[in-house]
Amino acid sequence: MNFKVTKTDKTRIEGIDWNNLRFGVYFSDHVFISRYKDGKWDDGAIEPYGLLPFEPGLCTLHYGQTIFEGLKAFKAKSGGANIFRPDMNVKRLNRSAELVCIPTYDDERLLAGIRELVKLDSKFIPGNKGQSLYIRPVVFGSGHFLGVTAASEYHLIVMTSPVASYYAAGLNPVKIMVSTDHVRAVQGGVGAAKTAANYAASLWAGMDAHKRGFAQVLWLDGVNRKDIDEVGAMNIMFVIDNELITPSLSKGTVLAGVTRNTVLTLAKEWGMKVSERNISIDEVDDAHASGRVNEVFGTGTAAVISPVGLLEYKGKEMIFNDMKIGPVAQKFYDTITGIQTGEIEDTHKWNQHVDF
Repeated sequence: MNFKVTKTDKTRIEGIDWNNLRFGVYFSDHVFISRYKDGKWDDGAIEPYGLLPFEPGLCTLHYGQTIFEGLKAFKAKSGGANIFRPDMNVKRLNRSAELVCIPTYDDERLLAGIRELVKLDSKFIPGNKGQSLYIRPVVFGSGHFLGVTAASEYHLIVMTSPVASYYAAGLNPVKIMVSTDHVRAVQGGVGAAKTAANYAASLWAGMDAHKRGFAQVLWLDGVNRKDIDEVGAMNIMFVIDNELITPSLSKGTVLAGVTRNTVLTLAKEWGMKVSERNISIDEVDDAHASGRVNEVFGTGTAAVISPVGLLEYKGKEMIFNDMKIGPVAQKFYDTITGIQTGEIEDTHKWNQHVDF
């Protein structure tokens, strides 16, 4: 597909501290942008990254009708770049769109726009292990009105950002606080959508957790505060008696993570016993007390695999694997990152390769 491309006359690359990338701090030179008006999306174009003109009455500022995605491109061992499983992200973006009444976007056109954007700003892809070019599509109502109703105009924007590890600890185990006072999502809501409302709902508990020395919050179900949902920035996995267990998607309160799906696919191929089911915090507590929890780790695009060394629940600390990364989490991390960079054969054809 051909897109109109307007190149910037001033690159942003000189302002990047490549020795201290962090996550989501720097942005590349261009964005892919498409606008919805009069019942249809336009063809989309690539434009310089910069300010956009919106009025104070921008409906999304008032009513939060917005969704987003996160995916990554990696420098490939053979040259060029690999974008990891972008088809899944595009499909999930459209599922989120349906849940918050946003018009869906053509999958192939968006994928083509992402590939073209990565190709154009390829100099922003870092080359060190654990680093990547983070790709953030966002869609939001761009009409100007006051009133609780779906917008009639929308913007889709794809931006990119060179990033290091999401957690400052990197691959070292993190400490997670189990929230019993706050909830992220409830059955019948928009917990399965990657929408701003879910993240706004997580901020208070997240800030409290950070003040107390925890990296993230583990959310429980919004009714009984017992069944485990997910961590704020990732899905959660438990290895109990050598069985890989993760909360089911059936209740609509857990995001269908791309890395979650990748881990489950690999685990089944490796002959692991795998269960997607309701698992309560009490079950984890009991299994920990009896020494049956082998490992706990999170899965997500930002961190890939994040081992959990400690869960704090009602003042009680559960420590896993002596606060060290376990062999299961390590194998998943090594395999997935190896596939992403082309060091391990991509037998599933998960990568979309971009030459430049």
